[in-house]
Formats: sequence, C-alpha cells, structure tokens
Amino acid sequence: MAQQQEHEGKPESSLEPDMGTNSTMIPSTSWFTPKRLLAIFCVINLLNYLDRGAIASNGVNGSQRTCEGGTCKSGTGIQGDFNLNNFEDGVLSSAFMVGLLVASPIFASLAKSVNPFRLIGVGLSVWTLATLCCGFSFNFWSIAVCRMLVGVGEASFISLAAPFIDDNAPVSQKTAWLAIFYMCIPAGYAIGYIYGGLVGNHFGWRYGFWVEAILMSPFAILGFVMKPLQLKGFAPTDSEKALTLGTVASEVSDVGASNGKDEALSLKAEFRDKSSHEPSRSKCTILDQFSRFLKDMKELLLDKVFVVNVLGYIAYNFVIGAYSYWGPKAGYSIYNMTNADMMFGGITVVCGILGTVAGGFVLDFMTNTISNAFKLLSIATFIGGACCFGAFLFKSQYGFLALFAVGELLVFATQGPVNYVCLHCVKPSLRPLSMAMSTVAIHIFGDVPSSPLVGLMQDKINNWRTTALILTTIFFPAAAIWFIGIFLPSVDRFNEDSEHEVSSVERTSTAPLLEENTAETSASGQSREC
Repeated sequence: MAQQQEHEGKPESSLEPDMGTNSTMIPSTSWFTPKRLLAIFCVINLLNYLDRGAIASNGVNGSQRTCEGGTCKSGTGIQGDFNLNNFEDGVLSSAFMVGLLVASPIFASLAKSVNPFRLIGVGLSVWTLATLCCGFSFNFWSIAVCRMLVGVGEASFISLAAPFIDDNAPVSQKTAWLAIFYMCIPAGYAIGYIYGGLVGNHFGWRYGFWVEAILMSPFAILGFVMKPLQLKGFAPTDSEKALTLGTVASEVSDVGASNGKDEALSLKAEFRDKSSHEPSRSKCTILDQFSRFLKDMKELLLDKVFVVNVLGYIAYNFVIGAYSYWGPKAGYSIYNMTNADMMFGGITVVCGILGTVAGGFVLDFMTNTISNAFKLLSIATFIGGACCFGAFLFKSQYGFLALFAVGELLVFATQGPVNYVCLHCVKPSLRPLSMAMSTVAIHIFGDVPSSPLVGLMQDKINNWRTTALILTTIFFPAAAIWFIGIFLPSVDRFNEDSEHEVSSVERTSTAPLLEENTAETSASGQSREC
C-alpha cells in the first residue's frame, strides 16, 4: 500500500509519451453521438436504395427504340442510348446483386483483421467511384461492370452498419433503432423513383448517377478522417501491439516505483530489443482468412436459431420480391387498375415505412428478446398473409386495396425483429457474417428466383388471381417456421465475452459512443487472431 502511494506521488513514467506515439491518436469526436450515428447510417442507407429506385425509374432506365409504319422513334435513357433489349436491361439489376452477394461475406470476414468502420469507408468509396463511372459508361458491358462494383461497395455497409447501430442503441430501444434504419429501404426506393424521373427527364440519365456520387462522397470521406469506431467483439487492428505495450507499461511502472528509474528504463529497452526481433503475428495469409471464414461459417450454420430465422426470412422474401415485380401487373389484370404502378408503389411505401417502424417499437414494448421476436414474426406474418390472401379474393378494387394495405402493414412489421434475431443469436464477433449470410440467403433463395418462377407459373395457369393466391400462401410456411423458433432454446449473446478482451490502452485507437458498451476489461496476453 505504501509502495502504491509512493508510486502515485511520483511523476508519470517516461514510457507514456512513447506509447502515445505508438497509438493511433485521432482528434476527438465527442459530437458523434449514438443518435447522430443512426442518422448518418440512415442517410447512407437511403442513398443506397435511392440508387436502386433511380435506375428502375423511366427517367434513368428509359425505353427502347421503336419503329411503326416505317417511322422510327429513338429510345430514351440507358436502354435507348445503348440500344438494350429487355434481357440486357434486366441484367443491369442482376449485375448489382452479383457484386453485393459475392462481396458481403468477404467484408464480413475482413472485419476480423481490419477495423470495421474503416471497411465501411472503403466500401462507400468503391460505391461512390462506381456510381460516378456509371455516368461515364459508354456501352452495355461498361455499365454492367460498374453496377457490379456498386453492389460490391454497398456490401460492406450492409454487413456492418446494423451491428454498429445495435451496439450503440439504448437497451430498451434496440429493435426500434434497427426498424428506423430498415425503414429507409422502402423510403429510398420511393424517393429514387421520383428522383430518377425528375433528373433523368430534365438533365439526362448520366446526371442522376453523378449527383448520387456527390451526395455519397462526404460519407465515404468520413469513414477515413474520423476516429474509427469500436465494434463489439472485435479488437482494434493494432490490438496485439497495444495490449503488449499496456502490459509492459504496467510492469515498468511497478519496477520503476520499487527499484528506481534506471531499472525501469533497462526493462523498457529490453522489451524494445525483443520486440524488434520478434516476427509479426498480425500478418494473416489468405489461407488463414479462408480457414477462419470456414470455421465461422460452420459455427453459424450449426446455430439452430440463426438457421430457423433465415429460413423463415427466405420464404417471406420470396413473396415480397414477387409482389414488388409482378404486383402492378397482377393488379392491372385482376382489377383493371389504370394506375397500378402508383397504387402498388404508394401502398408499399406508406405501409413499408409505418409497418417497419411499428414492428420495432412493438417488440421493444414487449421486451426485446429472441423468443418475443419469433412470436411477433410468426403472428404478424400469419395475420398479414391472411389479409393479403383475403384481399385477392375481393372482386371490388377498393376492398382489395384496403385489406391488402392492412396485410402489407403487418408483414413489413417483421423487418426490425428478424434482423434483431440475426444480431443477437450469435456472439458479437460473428454478427457481420450473420448479417452478410442472411442477406445472401434471402436474395439467392428468395427474391431472385421468385420473379421468374411466378412468371413461369402464370404462363401455365394464365390467371393472375390464382397465381397471386398461390404466391401469397407462402407467407404461411414462413409464419410456421418462425413459430418453431419460439420453442428453440435461445440465448441473447450480445453481452457474451468476445474472443478478444479490449484493454484501456487499445481504446486510444477507437472511439466508443456509449460508455457502457466499452467497460474496461482486464488485459490478456492472447495474440491477435486473423
């Protein structure tokens, strides 16, 4: 005790300035509060989906060249300028999805060895440059490649944004914050349709992409210039060095207090001599990364809660994807809607925003647990599916629209809870991979095959009402799968000890937003993992 008091009375060790030199000291970001983080991520998500809506709009996508009675009318937009047929035009959307699905697991795996916040900065930079190049494209292949790169750029954000939001959201409002974030999907699509039409028709389709790149560039720069945020379950990139320095600093301080300054400096010099000859263990080979990825994938696929959640999500997304593509055509055929696009688009946007936010707040009100999330998922999907099924039985257009709106309101309430389960059923270090593989699965097995399969079914049946009713019944298996999840043994692993304990020294290179998310833990001598 006397020794400790003697040490406290002395000036700080000369090792501290050296440690400061070895740390990544970046200017403080005290203004960067959790709510501002949510707002920034929402704007980025809005821009991502604005881009998807814009390229689907008539102002940007355009129309084919047409010839009637010997008189030819030039096409408009991308399709007209590059003389694309409908198949090539459809490939542009698929090209984006290829980049997204391939890159999502890669970015999730890289989060093990690269600061996740920096990865978002890299992804947004790729997105910005790719979108800019879309405006300079000169033929079908050039814009197809650029659209792939847009998907690659978005992949890092899709995998890592939700874990950051979940880390910093208040405990009682986690699902609500996730719901607000995912609300930007239907909102972004809607704004994109309007934006693409206005910019494309008045200035040309190329300006639509250029303006998007300008709007995203400040967020891409922010990912590099600000102090990197710490993601729960991941040690900073210089963790091994900082951790060892922290341990040695403590030892040197103790030795300096008991045996004098000379011996402390001697120990410090000895450590530096050893560390200079010690090979770096932080360099990971591609094989190491791949091995780690396979190990994480095995752990993820053996998690019954994760698998059940994603299986239900796939069935759900199969219906939603087909609705978004074939809904207007089915409405026009069944009810002779002259403005089917506007009707379905308006219902989807309004109900998507209200339903998504409501689902998050309802789960938080119920107490956000995995079991309660499955209860909400199964009940909302079952009742919502029943309403949509009943809507297509109506002969009246107005009866259909009213009941279909209620159904969509309920089925969109699943967005917050389903992503909450993805984040909380796995340990913190697996959350980016969990989000990435969930995204890959719902697209590969959900909305990507659903549109052509429903089209094939319609070709055989040749009755849109029957086709729509058969499609809607898939909501019920989705509800049943999520109902099974209620009875699975589930543990919220958000607060589970991560593979790397983060010391106070390591925190000098990161900027946590909530104090409780970064409570000091004891330093361990583990080597940093790839």
